[in-house]
Amino acid sequence: MSTGRRSARADAVPTEGSVASESGHSALRTDIRRLTTLLGRTLARQNGDDMLELVENVRRLVRQVPEKGDTEIRDLLADLDPGTAAVLARAFATYFHLANVAEQCHRSLERQARHDDGEGPIHELADRLVTEADPDEVQTALSRLELKPVFTAHPTEAQRQSVLGKLRGIANLLAQDLPDDVEETKLARLVDLIWQTDEIRPERPTVLDEARSVSYYLEQLGQHAVPEVLTVLDEELARVGLSLPAGARPLVLGCWVGGDRDGNPNVTAELTTEVMRIYAERGVRIQIGLLEELVQELSVSTRLVGVSEDLRRSLARDRRQLPEIYERYVRLNAEEPYRLKCSYVHARLENTRERYAGGTPHVPGRDYLGADEYLADLAMMDRSLREHAGERIADGMLRDVMRSANAVGLHLASVDVREHTNFHHTALAALFDRLGELETPYGELDHAGRIEVLSHELAGRRALTPRRNWQQIGDQSFRETLDVFDTIRDVQETYGEVALHTYIMSMAQNVDDVLAVAVLAREAGLIEITAAPGGGQQAVSSVDIVPLFETAKELKISGDLLDGMLSDPSYRAIVAARGDVQEMMLGYSDSNKGAGITTSQWSIHQAQRQLRDVAAKHGVRLRLFHGRGGSVGRGGGPAGEAIAAQPHGVVDAVMKVTEQGEVISDKYSLPNLAEDNLEIMLSAVLDATLLHQTSRVPADQLKRWDEAMDVISDAAQAAYGELIEHDGLPNFFTQATPVDELSMLNVGSRPGKRPGAGGNASLDDLRAIPWVFGWTQSRMIVPGWFGLGSGLKAAHDAGYGEVIDEMRDWAFFANLLSNVEMTLAKTDMRIAGFYVSELVDPELQDVFEIIKAEHALTLRQVLALSPGDGLLANNPLLRQTLEVRESYLEPLHHLQVHALAERRRVDEPDPDLQRALLLTVNGISAGMRNTG
Repeated sequence: MSTGRRSARADAVPTEGSVASESGHSALRTDIRRLTTLLGRTLARQNGDDMLELVENVRRLVRQVPEKGDTEIRDLLADLDPGTAAVLARAFATYFHLANVAEQCHRSLERQARHDDGEGPIHELADRLVTEADPDEVQTALSRLELKPVFTAHPTEAQRQSVLGKLRGIANLLAQDLPDDVEETKLARLVDLIWQTDEIRPERPTVLDEARSVSYYLEQLGQHAVPEVLTVLDEELARVGLSLPAGARPLVLGCWVGGDRDGNPNVTAELTTEVMRIYAERGVRIQIGLLEELVQELSVSTRLVGVSEDLRRSLARDRRQLPEIYERYVRLNAEEPYRLKCSYVHARLENTRERYAGGTPHVPGRDYLGADEYLADLAMMDRSLREHAGERIADGMLRDVMRSANAVGLHLASVDVREHTNFHHTALAALFDRLGELETPYGELDHAGRIEVLSHELAGRRALTPRRNWQQIGDQSFRETLDVFDTIRDVQETYGEVALHTYIMSMAQNVDDVLAVAVLAREAGLIEITAAPGGGQQAVSSVDIVPLFETAKELKISGDLLDGMLSDPSYRAIVAARGDVQEMMLGYSDSNKGAGITTSQWSIHQAQRQLRDVAAKHGVRLRLFHGRGGSVGRGGGPAGEAIAAQPHGVVDAVMKVTEQGEVISDKYSLPNLAEDNLEIMLSAVLDATLLHQTSRVPADQLKRWDEAMDVISDAAQAAYGELIEHDGLPNFFTQATPVDELSMLNVGSRPGKRPGAGGNASLDDLRAIPWVFGWTQSRMIVPGWFGLGSGLKAAHDAGYGEVIDEMRDWAFFANLLSNVEMTLAKTDMRIAGFYVSELVDPELQDVFEIIKAEHALTLRQVLALSPGDGLLANNPLLRQTLEVRESYLEPLHHLQVHALAERRRVDEPDPDLQRALLLTVNGISAGMRNTG
């Protein structure tokens, strides 16, 4: 088997919610039956035996559908009153919540068993590195290694934290070895609590609500998963004679919540400031807790062993800076210098927390500005211990504290700001218009004209903005744009540069979009450009400027844009000031929505090649930021497989990737799963960095594959284009899916439509998340497969049949096929037909015929390339899991179709009917393990 095929399948099973072994699957089914039994008892006790009997009757009728058809079950559900329908929907939805948490628990147990046996992704990678990689290159890569998962609040998590917390409690109980009667009593109590907890949010969450929710996961990762994974990495590297260099930061955490302004009017500069305080408070709290453990451990006495002169001098400085701490602890710790040092460090952390809460200035020596000084104190103790026979002591709790401090600092997670590029040009137009120097007003300039003006301005080093009374210029939008840049500066002065240093511009299409941000950042004091001593320019910069390519069109010009950016002397000086690293973000969602999955994936793959080559030409290292969603239609799927599928030479020890929606709770709710996911990604990044710098196949073979993919992509895009350009598609989509009901679920603070979207159905106004959401609920799941069948057929017809067969060993193509196959396994045209026949105007039925025809073609083409008989033939346990879920999903679909039909007949729907509808949305999301 080829390297590409092996890497591509590395984490397919755990990501999709199944278990990998027959024994694990058997144990999982047993636990699901136990939980289902408890749910049945709860249902009977709280809603009556008749309700339990109704649930069992519906399950029986669903099992009979293949032989008898679905008429009987549809008639039964159509006769239910809205209140009964709501309870029935809750019963089936709750089943999926319980089944999902049981699957998470057993995946977690399998992960623990693998690690107990000395296995795991990092273990396997370490063995490969010593036999296949150059030792010097390994050390270089380890010194630069940095994986940053970035948590966003995109509205795809349908479950409330109130429910998720109780589900985590069930997982913890299942993982314990408790007596049967004790376990059953505790599980029954939690099931009752879940049943009596409203799973529908009463109102839309605010950005602060989202920040508190995501900070829970970030805090858990910072306290537990990240230090544990870094311990595994340390131990596995040591096992093969390698080591992490001092100061390495292999894992750091990122976040968009509170910084993502694009399309969310609720994210203001003031709110960003407030959110940063929430994160920083938790970050300091983590370190204070760890220090309190460390001080208990470091009881080393100078009566028995010496300490370094650096430590002695630092204690003398500490006494002068924090005399009250000396007076309090010197009697107890006079001969225990490490404990005394920890007391000073602890005091500075407490002072830092008070400074964050009160908004007071940093006082050097009494509190910390960022984590650098804190890490310096820890590193001093580490060196002193190692110089005095304390290596093993240093490798204990102190090492864990240093790992955590490296990963989460005192800020918990680095926040990125994202804004639409139009706002920057609007702000600059107001500034230039005030000066009145341009012959053509800035707002009327074309791209070339803007580039000339902005490049000259950036090199000229004057200030455009009067630092007094600038609030009188322009409109509120202008002032808010400048406020954001000032807020970034204020955040850096409060929490350190690492807390917020990335500025992402969406819809970046030309060099002027990048230069506009650079000029505005300079106005706020984040960038300074001066003449270099030997000629040319030099810069000081505390911000990374990152273009985001969201559409297939933007992806195609990404290389040219990067070349233009780096060809500007002033901007090139800024990149040099940032360590000669340029970050570029690739958007998966909108490119898929606009061009289809095949062209989206191929365009992103080609864009990475362009960016790799242009960066090398300019002597710049590339940091790619992958904006992946949870579903396949938004770039989701197994993360390790996706990293392995990237072009050779693209991954250079650093990577950022978004984590959002239901993916966060699925991957990070349980510590073992969080650790497994981080291990998979970390090992995949190292693998790609060290073992995939050159092509795994000869150049002529890769050229043939590229030619075939061009044919596949063009035909796929043409087929997809015919669908989305169909005049009736917008109305078909809104009628055949519950997309308009997404806003009533109150899953996120960001609107589902773009600003300015009107009441008429328009795909351009609709965001990618509800686009995927609607198709998923109705089981058509168009974004996850549509077009690939036409593409493969066109390539076969063009004589590329043998080439396509070869391409199954290409990690990129294997990843595409694997993700489409998974989506096809979840697609059900029979169920989709319920929605279309009951909800869609007859004159729009031809849209469904197009979808069905492409589905049949894609299914045939994918099966022809898949091993075995049927979808997921090489993963029978997962296929069995999905088949079991179908019998619980189908009633929810029937209920949803009926509720949608009834709701659309009236202006003011019955509240119970509305609730029943939302419960079906919630339940189908849980059953499909995807919202959007």
